[in-house]
Amino acid sequence: MTESRNYRLVHGGGNDAEIPHVLVVGGGYLGMYTARRLEKKLGAGEARITVIDPNSYMTYQPFLPETAAGSISPRHVVVPLRKVFKRVRVLGGRVVRIDHADRTVRYEPNVGEPETIAYDYLVMAAGAVSRTLPIPGLAEWGIGIKTVEEAAYLRNHVLNQLAVADSTDDEDVRRKALNFVFVGGGFAGAEAIAELEDMVRDAIRVHPSIDQSDVKFYLIEAADKILPEVGPEVGAKSLNQLRRRGIDVRLKTFLESAVDQRIKLSDGTEFEAGTLVWTAGVKPSPVVAASDLPVGPKGHVDTNEYLKVNGVENAFAGGDNAQVPDGNGGYYPPNAQNAVRQAPVLADNVIAALRGGEPTAYRHKNLGAVAGLGMHKGAAQLFGKIKLNGRLAWYAHRSYHLMAVPTFNRKLRVLSDWTLSLFLRRDFAALPEMAAPRQAFEEASEPRIVEDGQLRRVS
Repeated sequence: MTESRNYRLVHGGGNDAEIPHVLVVGGGYLGMYTARRLEKKLGAGEARITVIDPNSYMTYQPFLPETAAGSISPRHVVVPLRKVFKRVRVLGGRVVRIDHADRTVRYEPNVGEPETIAYDYLVMAAGAVSRTLPIPGLAEWGIGIKTVEEAAYLRNHVLNQLAVADSTDDEDVRRKALNFVFVGGGFAGAEAIAELEDMVRDAIRVHPSIDQSDVKFYLIEAADKILPEVGPEVGAKSLNQLRRRGIDVRLKTFLESAVDQRIKLSDGTEFEAGTLVWTAGVKPSPVVAASDLPVGPKGHVDTNEYLKVNGVENAFAGGDNAQVPDGNGGYYPPNAQNAVRQAPVLADNVIAALRGGEPTAYRHKNLGAVAGLGMHKGAAQLFGKIKLNGRLAWYAHRSYHLMAVPTFNRKLRVLSDWTLSLFLRRDFAALPEMAAPRQAFEEASEPRIVEDGQLRRVS
């Protein structure tokens, strides 16, 4: 079988068609680091390596809440894939079908006609997407915080809501603009609401008509606790900390409707809110379902301890789109900590398959969890014994993620953002028009006339 496009990655002699083709689906943390290790350890004539992802960059997702709060520039939490690689081919687009029995994928480029690409070895690193529910109004008014675009939009949106409230005397409009609802009390939800509440607390200084008591933040969680990743003791202290800051945390509560931005909760509460952030879980990328690979009960690619896909040859998976057995009858949680550590094992096992070597089992002991809850506030459980809240946990959070964010370039840029914030006040410039950049041009192009002393559009 031949490829529909000839990807020439020839370095030295040899026929391209005779060189095994390793295809990595997804350019996130797992995909990027796996491809980089393959490139480093394989000779040019041993394999051609291709990464397919809709984006030309990898996003360091743990920094998205701080990006939404303006503590880190959006450009500093992404790593351009083409700058990381030397011999890896990066294709911008989506894999919409995987036929592993035929060793082909159906690929839709960001621009152009769909194609079929052949491969010899497959690495599934497609990650996860927000797991939504069929709640009326959620799809129309909700937003996640899984991408850098969502984080940047959320910052502009929240600051714009303050501007709306400050610009009107209509109490209904003001109340709606100053109600902020977050659904999901895990890492993403707790960190996002804490960081944005911190930003809003600072921002109302430049909005004289808004008092802190006017602003309402709601955290809606179906379980009886928040931040389960840091353990019950640290999670309970974090809950109390959020409530002391005025955040209305509703446990054992569900969002029932958000039609026309009117929030209806399972406890009977109803109110209007201009902001609805959905962080109630994730699910494997839809491309997993559009494949002939075996999957588990929750839709993850079914792998063994060697990160090999069960029941098939020459297919590997890890990260958020895979269920990897932990050796104790369960599975490793699909989080960033495991994705970081699975990448070298996965890459080495692909190399072992290419060279006829023995694979290595993935084993990892949980090092703990850290969460940032605004400036100088955090929650952490380290090595199962050390439990921290407040400033010490915040230091642990920043130290860990500064080490984990890829490339020295991005580490330095993030550190510079944090350093500047020690000397400069937070920036409250909102750019909501970025969501519709052509709006001003389109309005300028519309014919208008002066009628009855007012400027009107010509219909």
